[in-house]
Amino acid sequence: MVFIALPWLALEITGSAASAGALVALTSIPGIFFGPILGTLIDRIGRRISGFISEVLTALTILLIPVVHSSIEISFALLVLLALGRAIVSPASSTARKSIIPDVAGPSGLSLERANSIHEAVFATGFAIGPAVAALFIGLIGPFDVFYVVALFSTLSAAALFFVRTKESRGDGVSETGSLLQDTILGAKTILKTPAVLLGLSFVMTLAMIYLPTEMVVLPAHFNALDYAEGLGLLISTMAGASVVGALLFERLQKTFKYSTILKFGFIGLGSSVLLMSLLPPFWILLILGAVLGFSWGPLMPMLNTVIQRVIPENMRGRVFGIEMTIWGAGPTLTAVVVGIAVDGVGVQPVYFVLAVIVLALSVFVSFNKSNKQLDAARDLAPAA
Repeated sequence: MVFIALPWLALEITGSAASAGALVALTSIPGIFFGPILGTLIDRIGRRISGFISEVLTALTILLIPVVHSSIEISFALLVLLALGRAIVSPASSTARKSIIPDVAGPSGLSLERANSIHEAVFATGFAIGPAVAALFIGLIGPFDVFYVVALFSTLSAAALFFVRTKESRGDGVSETGSLLQDTILGAKTILKTPAVLLGLSFVMTLAMIYLPTEMVVLPAHFNALDYAEGLGLLISTMAGASVVGALLFERLQKTFKYSTILKFGFIGLGSSVLLMSLLPPFWILLILGAVLGFSWGPLMPMLNTVIQRVIPENMRGRVFGIEMTIWGAGPTLTAVVVGIAVDGVGVQPVYFVLAVIVLALSVFVSFNKSNKQLDAARDLAPAA
């Protein structure tokens, strides 16, 4: 819901796509600095309790937006300040959930592939329902009060994590080096020594820098100009819904195809559909292309999660997933403002088309990279201890 609600609110306050891009960029900054450190803390104090604390703090910080608005008028600068509070604490939740998957998969009788498929499918379901719910409540109660609903869902997420019962071999407060910073750097060095994970994170960076601004800035600007919030919500929900199907099929696909083959078809499908969407065809065609895009993306994140969990030592898992979440934050930071300025200057369609061409070119490069064999080598490994 926040994915749609915050940029939409920025557009409502300023009327500028550049401001929406700036909000995305500025609220990504805390994750760049705190994401890896939060991953280290998760490795130290435990995944379940870290996720619970993060969700509680996220609910409290997001609740400040409507509460403050009830007393004073919120300017763009104040909106950025309030959104930064959420941005500082929220990354730990996603990192903790990904890190704890191997701990709950075994006792639940699930393979690692199946557990990651379910996790990413549930996450994508939130993206499928969230934009539509956000758009609905924006229309019903307004762009400020919608954050009461967001805070409620964060609270429910915290409650779900609180009741998870599993045995973690970490969470004992142990430091490898005696320094929080050095422990975090140790996680980054581990990635550099693990080619399969380094390759996987490289395609995450590709999408974060080039593709995410199309959903965060370009599409909101297009539908805002049409005064059609419901259309944006439906399109994002369609993409996310299709990715649910793709994620759930990962376990079956990996029994038939190599990881490198799944990567290839996923990226080619993603790049091709984005290119056609950038032509801004009629809405029903956009929905079809969005479904192709989502389905193509669906198996990729469960695959990357599985690779990380198989090859990264357990005591480093939180740090590596923390760095992954940092990449998701850093990528849009580097490009969202530029994209927003370009949209304000030359319009949605030309900017969308240029980004789509770049996405397709990078998709082809990643798909046919010889290093993809490193992913196949990680396929048959047991989760790292």
